Parts: sequence; C-alpha cells; structure tokens
Amino acid sequence: MLGFVLDDIFGSSASGHRSPSGHPERPARADAVRDALVAAGIAERGRRIPTRLATDEELARVHGGAYLDDLAKKVPGKTGWLDADTYFSPGTWDAARLAVGTSCQIVTDVLDGALTQGIAVVRPPGHHATRDQGMGFCLLNNVAAAASAARARGAARVAILDWDVHHGNGTQDIFWDDPSVLYMSVHQYPYYPGTGAPTEIGGDKAKGATINVGLPGGCGDTEYAAAFDHVFVPAIMGFAPDVLLISAGFDAFEHDPLAGMRVTHAGFAAMASRLRSVAESVSGGRIVAVLEGGYDLDGLAGGMSSVLTAFAQPAQPLPALAPLPTNLVARAAIEGTLAAHAAGGHPIVSVQR
Repeated sequence: MLGFVLDDIFGSSASGHRSPSGHPERPARADAVRDALVAAGIAERGRRIPTRLATDEELARVHGGAYLDDLAKKVPGKTGWLDADTYFSPGTWDAARLAVGTSCQIVTDVLDGALTQGIAVVRPPGHHATRDQGMGFCLLNNVAAAASAARARGAARVAILDWDVHHGNGTQDIFWDDPSVLYMSVHQYPYYPGTGAPTEIGGDKAKGATINVGLPGGCGDTEYAAAFDHVFVPAIMGFAPDVLLISAGFDAFEHDPLAGMRVTHAGFAAMASRLRSVAESVSGGRIVAVLEGGYDLDGLAGGMSSVLTAFAQPAQPLPALAPLPTNLVARAAIEGTLAAHAAGGHPIVSVQR
C-alpha cells in the first residue's frame, strides 16, 4: 500500500508557510504537485496520511538545542528572514514542524509494514538545514529527521538519495559521522551551496557513507542515468538499507529557473524506476520520496507524477547498464567519485545485471 501526504497546510489555500511576493519557494509548488497527483489517481492507488507535528525528540535527533530554541523564539507568529534566502511567515513554524512530523510518520509506517512506499509533498523543504543552521529556503531537515526516526524504530541502515539540483549540505552535515546512514547526492557542481565535492566521503567514523557526484551544468537524462548505474545503484546494493529515502527535488528539470540542468520528466521517471527496483531487491520494497526543491511548476508536477507511477506499479527489472557519458566533464565527475572512494579505502563495486 502506497501512503501519501497531500495537505492544504503546505499549499496556497491555508495560512501555512506563506512566501513573500516573487519568492520561488511558494505555496503554488505544493498545489502543482497535489493537483498532478490527484489527476493521476493517487487517491485510488494509495492511502492518505494525516499530518502531525514533529515531537521534540524527533527534532532533537537532528538539530541542536540552541538552534531549536532560537527558532521557537524567532519564528512562530512572525514574519522575517533567517538569511537572505530563507523567509518565515506567521504560519511557518507549524508548517515546518508538520513537514518534519509527517515525514517521520510516513517513513515509520513504511518500516512497520503498514505501508510499502510513501510520497510526502511537504514544505518548507529541508535538505539545506544543518544541525545548527537554516539556509537555502530550509528551516528544519525533513528527510534527516525521517531517517533518524527510522533508525529509532529499529532500522539498522538507512539510505538517502538526494537528486535535488543543489547539494544537500544539511543532510550531509547531520550524518557526516554516522555509518548507519548512507547519504548520496547528484547535483550541479560547482553551484549553491558550494559543497558536494567528490572527495567529501564522510567523517572519520563513517568513511564511504557519503557519496557525491557533482555534474556540470547542462547535463540531462543520459548523464544522470550513468551516475545512477555506475555509482548509486551499486552503492545501495552493497549497503543494503532497511529503507531507502529520496530527497526529491525537481530543480534539475530542463526549464527550472534556478539551475542549469536538462533533466526531462522521462529522466525523473528513469531515476525513480531504478530506485524502486533497487529497493525491491535489497530493502523489501520500502521506499519514500520527500519533496525538496523545484521551481518550475510543470517540472514539479510531471516529476512527482513520474515517482508515483514508479512506486505504484510493480518494480521493473533494472535496465541495461548506461554507458559513461560522452560529455567529458560529466564522465570525469563520475569517475572522480569512484576514484575518491577507492582511494579512501571504500570502493564502490559494480554489480552484474
């Protein structure tokens, strides 16, 4: 059974996280995804999960006490900015805690067997929020809290694949020294927030548990397929997580205004299908996608609809291994990631198909 989160608190019809005029991280993003998923028949293909606030314990697992105290004083019922990019409105604190709590709930429901897959359409996004700092439109780290909730529920290993076009520096920071969480990111590089180099492979206690593929601007479906097949699929197979989470940002879409990638709806479908297949092989089919960025409404709608299709249908066999890119910079990025992990003593071993 597929579980999904589609609540008006995250969209434009409620007094939740309301954006300043002209800001790209706006309620219409959630509306576009909701409308597309409803049109795709998500109600007939799954079960709606009600929202709930994050508990203090869920927040404290991934954020420092001083940071949480500062947010609790600064944000509720007020309007302002954490930095030049990251705004808050009177309803932001409730929306952010609902995004975290509901992400935790859907992941634990999947882990418990009440659901098999999940899609959480929540905002504000979270993957830039570090343990002690909000930034990049993010206040609280939804997917990190969900991964930590899974660990607290008994998962021995959790994998996170972040395909947002911006590197998830916050998630990487939170799990930098945690060998039980495999954090993987494919992103435009160099680009905001400036992290995500291939040599960033984890802290001393977790070498190899952070994997970064930083692709040059202009990459599209073929380059992403190569990164998945040569890096991420074998890494997940070797790690064998109990649950696989996707930080599902859709700003690598070919028409997104905040980046320079060329991924199509078909490219997102191919990525989701690969991860669905891998989850079926090593994670008992347990997989959850949590919305991150994406600022072209068509890219958001079509991208998350592709995830729904991949999740709702039976897992497909993995396709033939994608060739390494003809784009020499993209090829060097993939090979650089593999070389960095080999040099660090944690090689990513390819799997036979």
